[in-house]
Amino acid sequence: MKTIVIDPVTRIEGHAKISIYLDDFGQVSDARFHVTEFRGFERFCVGRPLWEMPGITARICGICPVSHLLASAKAGDRILACRIPTAATQLRRLMNLGQILQSHALSFFHLSAPDLLLGMDSDPEKRNIFGLIAAEPELARGGIRLRQFGQEIIELLGGKKIHPSWAVPGGVRDPLTSEARSHIQERIPQVRTIIINAIGLFKGLLKKYEKEAQTFGNFPSLFMGLVTDKGLWETYDGHIRFVDSGGNIVADHLDPTNFQEFIGEAVQTDSYLKSPYYRPLGYPDKSDHCRLDSGMYRVGPLARLNICSHIGTPLADQELREFRSHDNGTVKSSFFYHYARLIEILACIEKIEILLDDPDILSTHLRAEAGINQLVGVGASEAPRGILFHHYQVDENGLMQKVNLVIATGQNNLAMNRTVAQIARHFIQGSEINQGILNRVEAGIRAFDPCLSCSTHAMGKMPLYIELVAADGTVLDQVWRS
Repeated sequence: MKTIVIDPVTRIEGHAKISIYLDDFGQVSDARFHVTEFRGFERFCVGRPLWEMPGITARICGICPVSHLLASAKAGDRILACRIPTAATQLRRLMNLGQILQSHALSFFHLSAPDLLLGMDSDPEKRNIFGLIAAEPELARGGIRLRQFGQEIIELLGGKKIHPSWAVPGGVRDPLTSEARSHIQERIPQVRTIIINAIGLFKGLLKKYEKEAQTFGNFPSLFMGLVTDKGLWETYDGHIRFVDSGGNIVADHLDPTNFQEFIGEAVQTDSYLKSPYYRPLGYPDKSDHCRLDSGMYRVGPLARLNICSHIGTPLADQELREFRSHDNGTVKSSFFYHYARLIEILACIEKIEILLDDPDILSTHLRAEAGINQLVGVGASEAPRGILFHHYQVDENGLMQKVNLVIATGQNNLAMNRTVAQIARHFIQGSEINQGILNRVEAGIRAFDPCLSCSTHAMGKMPLYIELVAADGTVLDQVWRS
């Protein structure tokens, strides 16, 4: 057997490698996506007070700290057994929309746009954010402004853009001021125009990338996420829905706090990333993971647009109808995660505008006071990359006894492995690997926007080494990126 190793995978948030296994005929037999770092939050949070958990777990991630902050605070709400004030719910929702917006802008404009605008086969020395700035300065500036808008919302509410310790069990710490509301409202026309133009640009690229759309994770799977009671797109509350590739509802009105009843968690020896699956259909082993009835599912923007009946805002709903015209049932290609992200940015902007028009958004009644009333609590919220669960068990004094985090990227793990294998089978033939093929394999992973290290990176060039080895140990081909 021959093996191709991509280590590290570049332009993702974290550290990972990809192994591609060839048979004796030079054909791809399998592929694996390995997460090679370990964080350990589930262990070192044990013994900490419940009240500290939102502030601690927000530091899990430098890209989406708000997602962990809110899921943790919601788990705390359950342990307090309290109903938080309406204004606190609305402000949490507002911050989450800002979080999703800024993270999606980073993913599309900074990490994936170099592939799409400069070309999958373009010079890897220039195929990065700096090359994009040189080639498409207005697009790059637009991406920066979008991300700045989302981060400003987080800062105006939480006091800082990264790791705000603002949401707490029982509500939130500080209100939104009228000055802050006015500042956000003044920015809306500009960012709305930027994202509308970006969506138009992406739609114009679809014909150029027909082959990638057919091979980047284009396979049947389940899709899962939150929706409202009426089936609308949801990011903070609601219930869980599973939809199959035909668009049929497999399960609905599932309580997120009972997630362990329908989500199982598997582990592999070659990765620190867990592999959740839909429990009623079982864990998909190598012999059945391609079947329609396997327990593999996808989460995140593609899933959210596949499971909802509609978004509930005029511009985003118009784009959703066009998005769904690209496939029957559900949109199955993971390449369309990019498209879904852009539509969700537009939806976030429209939802933010609606929230800010609510006079109660300025209320100062923001926190319910309560003690430890339950020993177990689960908080769920839609992170940019998909639904996130925080599951806590405490003692009578509120000290953490057990912590389990089910991360969105992990829930896409099975689908990411399948995607890598599909791309490799299509593009890798024989014993030579060029930069374009290498980049397509990585780009298939970038479509999911995996967040692995939960920390930001400095922009620059990461080393990459790929080696193609024959069964007898002979090196057939080597590719370096330094």
